[in-house]
Amino acid sequence: MNATRSPPPLLNTLTPSRRTAFNRAFAAVYTCAIVALFYRHTQTLLRSKTFLSFYVTLALFVSDLILAFMWVNGQAFRMRPVYRKEFPENIEKVVKTSDLPGLDVFICTADPYKEPPMSVVNTALSVMSYDYPTDKISVYVSDDGGSAFTLFAFMEAARFAAHWLPYCRDKDIDKRSPDEYFAANYSRSSETEKIKKMYESMRMKVEHVVGIGKVGEEYITSEEDRRAFSKWNSDGFSRQNHPAVIQVISDKNRDKDITGHCLPNLVYVSRQKNKTFPHHFKAGALNVLVRVSAAMTNAPVILTLDCDTYSNDPRTPLRALCYVLDPEMQKNLAYVQFPQEFHGLNKNDIYACEHKRLYKIQQVGLDGLIGPNYLGTSCFFRRRALFGGPSTMVSPETKDLSPDYVVNQPITAPSVLELAHHVAGCNYESHTKWGSKIGFRYGSLSEDYHTGYHMKCEGWRSLFCYPEKPAFLGDVPCNLLDVLGQNKRWAIGLLEVAFSRYNTITYGVKAIGLLMGLAYSFFAFWPTYAIPIITYSFLPQLALLNGVSIFPKVSEPWFLLYIFLFLGSYGQDLFEFVIHGGTMHRWWSDQRMWMMRGLSSYMFGITEFFLKSIGIPNQGFNVTSKVTDDEQSKRYEQGLFEFGVPSSLFVALAMAAMINLSSFIMGLINFLKSSNREGLVMQLVLTGSIVMNCLPVYQAMMLRSDKGKMHLKTTIRAAILASAVYVVASPFTK
Repeated sequence: MNATRSPPPLLNTLTPSRRTAFNRAFAAVYTCAIVALFYRHTQTLLRSKTFLSFYVTLALFVSDLILAFMWVNGQAFRMRPVYRKEFPENIEKVVKTSDLPGLDVFICTADPYKEPPMSVVNTALSVMSYDYPTDKISVYVSDDGGSAFTLFAFMEAARFAAHWLPYCRDKDIDKRSPDEYFAANYSRSSETEKIKKMYESMRMKVEHVVGIGKVGEEYITSEEDRRAFSKWNSDGFSRQNHPAVIQVISDKNRDKDITGHCLPNLVYVSRQKNKTFPHHFKAGALNVLVRVSAAMTNAPVILTLDCDTYSNDPRTPLRALCYVLDPEMQKNLAYVQFPQEFHGLNKNDIYACEHKRLYKIQQVGLDGLIGPNYLGTSCFFRRRALFGGPSTMVSPETKDLSPDYVVNQPITAPSVLELAHHVAGCNYESHTKWGSKIGFRYGSLSEDYHTGYHMKCEGWRSLFCYPEKPAFLGDVPCNLLDVLGQNKRWAIGLLEVAFSRYNTITYGVKAIGLLMGLAYSFFAFWPTYAIPIITYSFLPQLALLNGVSIFPKVSEPWFLLYIFLFLGSYGQDLFEFVIHGGTMHRWWSDQRMWMMRGLSSYMFGITEFFLKSIGIPNQGFNVTSKVTDDEQSKRYEQGLFEFGVPSSLFVALAMAAMINLSSFIMGLINFLKSSNREGLVMQLVLTGSIVMNCLPVYQAMMLRSDKGKMHLKTTIRAAILASAVYVVASPFTK
């Protein structure tokens, strides 16, 4: 009798959401309501007898058409949401520890003043101390700022790592970012206090160097250090057109921790940049890391991290391997995406930086189709996925960069370093397929979205790993201008894809199917929300100021249709937000910021994109600052919006706030006097809701005296423009 073979250890499970049937039924009903709405719009257009009624109805028709288009696209996320669970404890039953795949970690930074070196160091230390064989971990830090301060910080970090890694192993701590660990309620002992003192000493050294603007002689302790820092100017930044700087700070074959275990490889990379060659921002930096790491270690798995996104769970690589090593998924799996989560959010997340829909809810929906999009950080790639489709590999220029090439030399070997410097040159990519067929894709400021989209079109799929405990935690901007600027940059990048030859509708639907094409269209056309937001923030209000009704009366059947469309959309959105761990207050903040982004980031993003399209240059790429002063942080914790800097992004917000408040007051007076009360109810409700959303703006303009109040220059500009809009629009809305 043959012995019964036991089933292989379970690495992961998949559970479809119980909301799927409801989502589909609701979508069918809501679609009928949308059709009815456009039937009414069409009737009204055909019956228009004046230019005013035709113009108003047409504007509402176009706005509702965009809202309907985005709603249809958004239903792709609700057709088959799934939840996964992984069992990292079973990895050792599937593969020996010695046979685990190598892991190359990419961390990108660009400005030591906006992205403090100690924040980047904490990110690196948190992954260097993973519960994973240290001889299989290599951390590559891309410094596009070419800063000696960042290099100095990592040289100090390597010395500290020799003590920190054994401490993490012995104490089995979860928080392995030193900054976060020592800020929490850690277990105190003489050993812990010694480690903390070492960390504080390192931090003070690094911050002192950044503060004085140079690496002093007292910090250069060896001839090797002197050679390393000789490549920089006296101001601490690399010389123009300098050759690529690649510094092996820690070598697993050479460097040991205090217990004799090898330290992970730690490599500093500052690529060569020249104004005559495009450098393609973050995508270009990542592609340099792909090539440099291929020359030095060529691990089959790559983890990409933002410089401020530290690991919050030391077993995260094992969770990713639960999918990467699953034989049923290996054939076409490109990457495993973890949600982007944050620490330091204030109670109500006033700037909606959590992005719960983008980073969690929608990715759960995509996971039931072909997989989540690449979110730019917290993602484990199979290196092979960066070289063409699963069945059609695109070979690089040299076999030494191929994903299946085995590096048999140490990372400090002269031939290895020579190749690494060569592939980090500013002109290396000329006449190659990098950025088009190989690596992270060029052509969009949103390189993460663009890369994930192209991978799906090539035949790859991805998975969403959503553990209960956050795998990674990042910083959030505490400044409204930084938030809006970041969203403007995303808007431009998304439009660059939407209006390219790889349009998500004409190209995407054919390549990845209808639902995935719709899902990617939702992202690509996200900035077009600006049109309905601007329309509904100004047009009904200007009509209300003149007592003109543009919505159905309360007694009309069409009124019930509008109520259903409003409550149905917002009700479903609130329900999804709450069941994924949100609160009512944070949901309110989220929809308020949706309006604010539409009046600023999306509007300016669309404008800059089309100016760029006709050859008018814009200000380019700006790094989002991760630095806040104490007063600003205090205001953020108190829930106060930061308007202190005069910016064009705030002008439209202030205009909308002024016009809506005036409209609500005058509309309420007209409502009490008018015989057409039923016709003004919807406009009053809409205007009142926008006034509620604009309370932080009124507070900043009139009630605050701190540095975060609205700048007088912004208020005056907004008042003049709002008055001009009212004067110009009044003849047409009477």
